[in-house]
Amino acid sequence: MGDALWQRSALELAELIRSKEVSSREVVQAHLDRIDEVNDAVNAITVTLADAALTAADEADGAKVGGPFHGVPFTIKENLDCVGSATTQGVPALVDAIPPLDAPIVARMKRAGAIPLARTNLPEFGLRISTDNPLRGRTNNPWNLDRTSGGSSGGEGAALATGMSPIGLGNDIGGSVRNPAYCCGVTALKPTPGRLPMASSIPPLDPMLASQLMSTDGPMARRVGDLRVAMQVMGGRDTRDPRSVDVPFGQSGEDRGKRQVRVAGLVTSIPGVTLAPSFVEAIRAAGAALEHQGWKTVESSPPDLDLVNEVWASVLSFGVATMRPALEAVMSAPAVALLDGLLGLYTMPIDAAFLERHRLIREWSAFFADHPVVIGPIWTDVPFEHDADLDPERGMTVTLDRLRFITPGNVLGIPSCAVPTGVSYGLPTGVQVYADLWRDDLCLDCGQIIEDELGVITPIDPVTS
Repeated sequence: MGDALWQRSALELAELIRSKEVSSREVVQAHLDRIDEVNDAVNAITVTLADAALTAADEADGAKVGGPFHGVPFTIKENLDCVGSATTQGVPALVDAIPPLDAPIVARMKRAGAIPLARTNLPEFGLRISTDNPLRGRTNNPWNLDRTSGGSSGGEGAALATGMSPIGLGNDIGGSVRNPAYCCGVTALKPTPGRLPMASSIPPLDPMLASQLMSTDGPMARRVGDLRVAMQVMGGRDTRDPRSVDVPFGQSGEDRGKRQVRVAGLVTSIPGVTLAPSFVEAIRAAGAALEHQGWKTVESSPPDLDLVNEVWASVLSFGVATMRPALEAVMSAPAVALLDGLLGLYTMPIDAAFLERHRLIREWSAFFADHPVVIGPIWTDVPFEHDADLDPERGMTVTLDRLRFITPGNVLGIPSCAVPTGVSYGLPTGVQVYADLWRDDLCLDCGQIIEDELGVITPIDPVTS
């Protein structure tokens, strides 16, 4: 049968189960065994749901095949509700916070036949681009244990990269699915906000303003095809999320008959930083993959990227400031110090930030009319050594410089697919594909082309030295 079960993609596993070549129990047990084998090295999995997962697998094996992920295990970040498991947010104060309801996307994955396997690590309240907390400890990058796995969905990234999970769920307000996808060499989609419903059944039920505007849940996997099917089963309106909508996964009826402009803008220069040659090579290699499929590529600069970053920082800082007293009561001192650094970013009056945000969304949509996809770096530098982002002198620069091309996805609401492109000096390389609002499908289409040409680089065994 070739590859071990833990090496297979989610859809490959679903087909093996559907054809009865393997049982769901065998698939779940293979991933539990893989967790036992490699998790100690990376600390990505925080809690296994072994008994419940094996029981669900037996039920799946005895039932008629249902949804597209029938019998396939999946993992869930510890800030998403999953009945029977605490939504800890990475803080000791919430170690017993058991939700009465599943998060909407967890419930929909279950309805599609998927089986919750384990919970994955994150920084405290997801407010860091590296994954460490006083409750669960630090998650290491499987490519280099001395470096960050990214954040805030770093546990998901490391679990996927090492074969402990075929597909997982995270969320993204400042690259939190794309950051670990880059650091660990997997793929992820930050959707257009509203396409996937977000809701918690643990108070507070209403998120801070920055989350309402800029955060969205999203899938992570090793294959772009898995992301696409996950988006299709998880999307749509849920009354618990006022932002959520039913929207076609593809061109609207108005646009469907129009000729598709097939031009990709390649962003090889980012204001304020210098991209290493390997980053530029990755972007151009992704562009070449599209050219081989009939796309035209042009090097381009999207509008006002410096201002995009300033607006993102101002909106995030405003939201964090409103919650700081509550967060300070339950967060560690280093994390609170990081919050204070974020609050120092609030340089633009919030009403001015909203006006600029509206203008920027409008101007980027006009840009997308001529460049339907934009391909650029995920981070602008390599994964940093552990805790470099907490350095009192350089920590904010370490964070913000890396996010200079991450922030458009959040503050403008546009979708982005992060996809690996190879390996350089022992660390993954990758790009992200941006498209206009609601064109998540186009991000995935181009991500699939890049994956098909440049290959898949995970799963891997964690490094040993």
